[in-house]
Amino acid sequence: MSKITFILGGARSGKSTYALKLAKKHKDVAFIATGQGLDREMKERIKLHQKSRPRHWQTFEEAKDVALMLASMDNKFDCIVIDCLTLLVSNLLLAKDNHKTIEAKIDRMLEHLRKKKGQVIIVSNEVGLGVVPANKLGRDFRDIAGRVNQVVAEEADEVYFMVSGIASKIKERGK
Repeated sequence: MSKITFILGGARSGKSTYALKLAKKHKDVAFIATGQGLDREMKERIKLHQKSRPRHWQTFEEAKDVALMLASMDNKFDCIVIDCLTLLVSNLLLAKDNHKTIEAKIDRMLEHLRKKKGQVIIVSNEVGLGVVPANKLGRDFRDIAGRVNQVVAEEADEVYFMVSGIASKIKERGK
């Protein structure tokens, strides 16, 4: 049974950097990237993220069905990193999945992760600290991303909140 670490914070708070730091303690790492290079700027961001990871890590790109991909993975990894949950939610929303469907996909993802061995690290953006979005799509995104973050935080063994590159542990199971 895996240990799930959930890392969340605002944009550019150091979430991914901290996740990589934790994952580098492991030998066999699977990195699941949910971002899509749909424009030139995003393609550049993806390249920078790829360069920051050790070459021996195995990268899987999955924008929508992480649960299905996890089901097909063998159990050879001692660490799985998912970066990032909010991009996954965004991808699903833009694919016209509704709140219920998105939550069900996240629940299935968590079920598969619990069956894996070793460490699981999930990265997400905290969406509840900003202003109410001006349009329906923005509000829908904030609502479902906030709900998904709550579900993952509840399931996680430990949760870190990132501020200016500083990790603050806000949950540890059993303590």
